[in-house]
Amino acid sequence: MTGQSRPSADVFDYVIVGSGAAGSLLAARLGEDSAVRICVLEAGPTDWHPWLHVPAGYIKKLFDPGYTFPYASEPTEHTRGRAIPVPQGRTLGGSTAINGLVYNRGHAEDFDHWAALGNPGWAYAEVLPLFKRTERWLGPDPDGLRGRSGAMTVTPIDWIHPICEAFIEGAGELGIPRNADYNGAVQAGVGYFQRTIHRGWRVSAAGSFLHPARKRGNVTVRTHAHATRLVFEAGRAVGVCYAQGGNASDLREVRASREVILATGALNTPRLLQLSGIGPGALLQRFGIPVVRDLPGVGRHLKDHFSVRVVARTRDVTTMNELSRGPQLLGQIARWMLKRPSILALSPSLVHWFWKSREGLDRPDLQGVFTPASYREGYVGMLDVYPGMTCGVWQHRPEGSGFVELQSTDPFEAPRIQPRYLEHEGDRRVLLDGVRIARHLLRTQALARYVEAETMPGVAVDRDDEVLDFVRRIGVSSYHLNGTARMGPASDPMAVVDAQLRVHGIAGLRVVDASVMPEIPSANTAASTMMIAEKAADMIRGACD
Repeated sequence: MTGQSRPSADVFDYVIVGSGAAGSLLAARLGEDSAVRICVLEAGPTDWHPWLHVPAGYIKKLFDPGYTFPYASEPTEHTRGRAIPVPQGRTLGGSTAINGLVYNRGHAEDFDHWAALGNPGWAYAEVLPLFKRTERWLGPDPDGLRGRSGAMTVTPIDWIHPICEAFIEGAGELGIPRNADYNGAVQAGVGYFQRTIHRGWRVSAAGSFLHPARKRGNVTVRTHAHATRLVFEAGRAVGVCYAQGGNASDLREVRASREVILATGALNTPRLLQLSGIGPGALLQRFGIPVVRDLPGVGRHLKDHFSVRVVARTRDVTTMNELSRGPQLLGQIARWMLKRPSILALSPSLVHWFWKSREGLDRPDLQGVFTPASYREGYVGMLDVYPGMTCGVWQHRPEGSGFVELQSTDPFEAPRIQPRYLEHEGDRRVLLDGVRIARHLLRTQALARYVEAETMPGVAVDRDDEVLDFVRRIGVSSYHLNGTARMGPASDPMAVVDAQLRVHGIAGLRVVDASVMPEIPSANTAASTMMIAEKAADMIRGACD
């Protein structure tokens, strides 16, 4: 802020930017010490809207700019010139207020690999207690690997559909065994997803952690507070400048006597770092931003799961397509109000399948989903008029990676986002194999009585080049972006934070969100992001002991 009048500031021990999966949990853990004062800055509004709490309401808010950053990737030939939507939650709870409600930790080897990359303390055996601390799992735990007393309630599905059972039986025909707990000792197999839904309501990070923490009196939350840049003094982060109410002329500042903590996700965290002078020096100089720390890795190594769906028209059974309309919808609403199983209290995907794209692999490299519903091609959130089912798939560990970088010095302008979906030949091959498995899963004997015809891509699309073209035309983000401020030792020129999540070369500044993941996990990312926040809280409190 050199050359500008500095806005008046107030001082807290910690300033946390972002109230999503990581920010909400971190505020709650640090706030357990009544002597500590914490300020949480959230760019969006409070999470008052009912659609943020009814599970089926996610589709109403996922693309609502009032509650999201409506970002999109840059088009490439590999997405047939399409910009892929990658919205990010912009309300209390962040993306946990609008996501698909799936709770998925990932494979144990994911975290062992994190540690092997030079990040001590992050191996599976070391992070497992943190996963367990977060969750309150209400299902069976035959392996003894689940948490029972955490604040994030996770439940087994309570709405069983005959098509789902037939799909699981059919997967067995292809050699995919039934697995009751993919978050237990073994991930491979097929079964029902575990959800952050309890008694018919969404369980978000804000509801589980942030709102209870505010009641203690030492956690202050400021909504509509859009962070514009970090404040530094003598090489140390000492505060955050933000625009109140999204008004660039109403700049305010809040200071941290101990640490500033960024928890704004894999797209907004590198953006804020770059705006503040931390990032690739050449990029910053191009925009006339004074270089506080030249860290080439800020905004690089962006990864995501690129998913594609196969759809079939059904017969002789009622699907969610029909249950969501007319009198049947009224019946589902009544069931939800009576706390009975209802489509209003479901995650978008009901059944999981974790499997290998080819023989010889030591663990699954595909994650698939299944649901007795289908969406119209080209219409966001609109179910088909005919009864349908969907089987989707994505590659667990894509080899290609992209970047996030500024387009200007305007803190309200979206950054350039380029995940480079499908640019790597190996990624195309794995996803192509995954689509073929998904199609086989919809053609099993167990499902035959319910399947009338494949409608997308359709049986006429069969050759590899035809299927790959379909993937490029239809594929979408799974909203699992990560890696843009990746963790690693100082010897790694692309590392942004160390194993303590401290930004290299900057005192008083940490990053605690999915951007620090050194490699993408074999899972949806909300659970592992909360684990990161649990570990960060331990490290921060330990540093103050």
